[in-house]
Amino acid sequence: MATKNETPAEAETEDAEGQDGKNAAAPKRRFSLKLILIAVGGVVGLAALGGGGYFFFGHHGSSAAAATQVKLPVFVDMPDVLVNLSSSGGDRTQYLKVKIALELPDEAVSAQIQPIMPRLLDTFQTYLRELRPTDLDGSAGLYRLKEELTRRVNASIAPNRINAVLFKEIVVQ
Repeated sequence: MATKNETPAEAETEDAEGQDGKNAAAPKRRFSLKLILIAVGGVVGLAALGGGGYFFFGHHGSSAAAATQVKLPVFVDMPDVLVNLSSSGGDRTQYLKVKIALELPDEAVSAQIQPIMPRLLDTFQTYLRELRPTDLDGSAGLYRLKEELTRRVNASIAPNRINAVLFKEIVVQ
């Protein structure tokens, strides 16, 4: 539109330039809008990856509280057990000597185990006397022995439980 001081020809020239200027500016705006959207998406993606890594590697606030509440297990040594193993026929007698420690979840379970220690020893000895030397062959045999002894202790002290039976020494002679 022409202003008071402009001639109609000058107004048309400005209008044409304005339209050309608008047409030229429109692609620039689209380009800059796309660039801004890509940049914002990248920043959001990086923030999500950073937050996920921070949480995954345990640097969030609850890990410090959890670390202070970790309970260390309690270990109780049992008296040594020496038994003769079951033999078939005229084989020579073989002996098994075992030193065992019980892994307990806390001190309260230890207080419950001490009074029934004679019963646990009896349970261990009667079970171990039934074993044959071939039952103790290899790591699989020792694993089965460990699991069976753990099961028997847990049955004796129910409803409490122990974590594991640990072998300190095993000798078959």
